Amino acid sequence: MVARLAREDRPGQDLEALWDDVRARLRAAVPDSTYKIWLEPLRPAGAQGRTLYLTAPDGIRTWVERRYAPLLREALAGEGGELAEIAFLAEGGKAPGEPSAARTVDLNPNYTFERFVIGEGNRAAHAAALAVAETPSEAYNPLFLHGPPGLGKTHLLGAIANYLHVNAAGLSVRYTTAEGFTNEFVAALRSSGAEEFKRRYRDLDVLLVDDVQFLQGKQHTEEEFFHTFNALYEGGSQLVLSADRLPSELSTLEARLRDRFEWGLAIPVEPPDLPTRTIVLRRLAREAGLKSEDHDALAELARRIDANVRRLHGALTKVIAHASLTAKPLSPELIAELIPNRERRREPTTVEEIQQSVAAAFGISRAELVGGSRAAGPVRARQVAILLTREATNLSLPQIGRLYGGRDHSTILNALRRAETAVSSDAQLARQVGELRSSIHTPSHDHA
Repeated sequence: MVARLAREDRPGQDLEALWDDVRARLRAAVPDSTYKIWLEPLRPAGAQGRTLYLTAPDGIRTWVERRYAPLLREALAGEGGELAEIAFLAEGGKAPGEPSAARTVDLNPNYTFERFVIGEGNRAAHAAALAVAETPSEAYNPLFLHGPPGLGKTHLLGAIANYLHVNAAGLSVRYTTAEGFTNEFVAALRSSGAEEFKRRYRDLDVLLVDDVQFLQGKQHTEEEFFHTFNALYEGGSQLVLSADRLPSELSTLEARLRDRFEWGLAIPVEPPDLPTRTIVLRRLAREAGLKSEDHDALAELARRIDANVRRLHGALTKVIAHASLTAKPLSPELIAELIPNRERRREPTTVEEIQQSVAAAFGISRAELVGGSRAAGPVRARQVAILLTREATNLSLPQIGRLYGGRDHSTILNALRRAETAVSSDAQLARQVGELRSSIHTPSHDHA
């Protein structure tokens, strides 16, 4: 898809021309093979404020965002314009604020119930989502899916929307994210278009909102979403929501919203077990054109990646690219070389493990994490570690304080509040914390 330029927000600026210049900088900064595989497929989708939105194919988007976002920002900054930040969308996605008809489901067409791989960890969530798609407003309202990132919540929301687009074309359906809802609301306030915004969101039969944890800490947006929720619910419309945790754990979200999120059915989406991961990899491999004799390698990869589907996809892309560039066959030996084998947890996560994981993620030592440093990096890492310790253990605040340098109850409570506020307002930090949650909170259930 050739991206449409967002001229309303950035008048006179040709994003395609800008992107051509950025591309030239990227091509000069990395080897040709890296550019061809990871950067050439990117396309500009639009711009809002200081952010340039790029589309990227599903197979590379997570990897590019994780590995090349700093390089992309540097290349963009080199052009000297107002745009300074990079955000990623699925192919076919629209930048926040772009007009979209409510009846148009603009989602990845691969997000269907048929393509969703069902396992023990997501069977109930799949069944509930299908029930909502078949009988909106009659099965579960609202339906609230929760779980760490990368487990299929967005796929299920997309499957509901795509199902309704095909089988109930007369219904008005809108899919968005909490971040998209916020951006549209802010843009509407700035342009005095609040009434149009209300009409767009309250005259719906089905509203699907992904990642509602990002509503936290945005007082005016929370207020607007509260009234939107009430208007739709009282009008008999279906609401489907997702978040990275239970409604009750969204502690900085307004209590009245948390309460409403629990009116219907809240159901977890849990990490895939080994058989499910193997099936997912075989499907991805078929789509990538791999041969059947690669099954032993796929089985080895499934054993080594025990977190989520996004990481499976990223790991498979990595090994396919390496095999192609080095002319090596895809084999269990190559998987062992490229993907470290992580020891699976059989026991509950310890505070020491949490501290080590967070310290590694933030590039500091464990001593710095628990010590008295007031530098911004260690302080933020310490707050995140305290948040994850609170979530993953049954320890009291004083007990946690003793494990973090002998800090008192009020200091730990303050750290928790600051961490929750930071996660709700910083998308990059939220992704980092989500990945830590995936590795820390979910002991493996594989049986070798």
